[in-house]
Amino acid sequence: MARLVVSLVAASFGACAALPTSGPSARDIQQSATASIRVVDVDDSIVQRLLELFSEVFPGQPPHDQIVLPGDVLEVSIWEAPPVLLFSAAAGASTSSVSGASSANATTLPPQMITADGSIYVPFAGTLAVAGKSLPQVEADITRQLQGKANKPQVLVRLVANNTAYVTIVGEVVNSTRMPLTPRGEHLLDALAAAGGTRQPVDKITLQVTRGAAVHSLTLDTVIRDPRQNIALQPGDVVTALFQPLSFTALGATGKNEEVNFEAKGISLAQGLARAGSLLDTRSNARGVFIFRLESSAVVGLGETAATAAGGQVPVVYRVDLTDPRAFFLAQRFPVENKDILYVANAPAAQLQKFVNLLVSTVYPIQGVVTLTK
Repeated sequence: MARLVVSLVAASFGACAALPTSGPSARDIQQSATASIRVVDVDDSIVQRLLELFSEVFPGQPPHDQIVLPGDVLEVSIWEAPPVLLFSAAAGASTSSVSGASSANATTLPPQMITADGSIYVPFAGTLAVAGKSLPQVEADITRQLQGKANKPQVLVRLVANNTAYVTIVGEVVNSTRMPLTPRGEHLLDALAAAGGTRQPVDKITLQVTRGAAVHSLTLDTVIRDPRQNIALQPGDVVTALFQPLSFTALGATGKNEEVNFEAKGISLAQGLARAGSLLDTRSNARGVFIFRLESSAVVGLGETAATAAGGQVPVVYRVDLTDPRAFFLAQRFPVENKDILYVANAPAAQLQKFVNLLVSTVYPIQGVVTLTK
């Protein structure tokens, strides 16, 4: 009988690896770090990188310097001092003058669109390349070409239709629109106002700005509270107002294993743990708090050589050690993102307790049978 008990105990030891569990251990996750899965210990520098704001991603730039490009429509007005030599009867032009014998005459040419090759035509000045120039530069070019032909010419160029320097505003706004940019320097909130505002409450809207290859999101609430995030816009920017249910999934040794919704203004890891019922005293490994996320390689400084999943993102596992008191300050700032998986590993002692329970449930019934047979 003793040999039977020993055999059963040995079998129980062999079954340790097969004990039920809610997921991998902290050690298993650490050992999973490969070229395709990155395990990153959360520290202050990582939190700072994840909290990048519009003002950091899109650094301050001077107000938009209004230049003209193919497709823009210009109106040219030319003044000549008397005696008028050229423009008093220019074909197709409107002429006005100030009363008086010595008045100067103003001739306004019909509006014309800058051609695909970037030029416009001005009588007696010829074809001028204007694309990429500011309005004062175009005025100076025309004036220079008229010198010696017109009598003391002065030129004013007006942008009639701005068809190239604009920002596109789409998403959860009252009216999706294209907002022309001016030298004043329009900002992010100006774009929302031009689109009639958002259709959802402020705390439920996330703003996404696309500039070239850079795409970054920030809550509207943050932009309103921090004027530095109300960035100046540049030609070609796309502003998208997003309204979508945001959630993360809590798994492992937390009070609740479920999908947890949160607001567009975002929540921290500390808040996320609280909403998930915190760590279970009887099971959790405080050294093994993990956040699973598909991340841009640039965010955590992984470089271009990092193996990527679909969409060019890198599978990253962030690890937080809550046995370190400093980690609680990091947890207050670490941002939880949409579709994150928050996983808390079981403590090694919890697995040991399962084994002890298995051992007791195996040996005691046998001991009882032995006692009864004596």
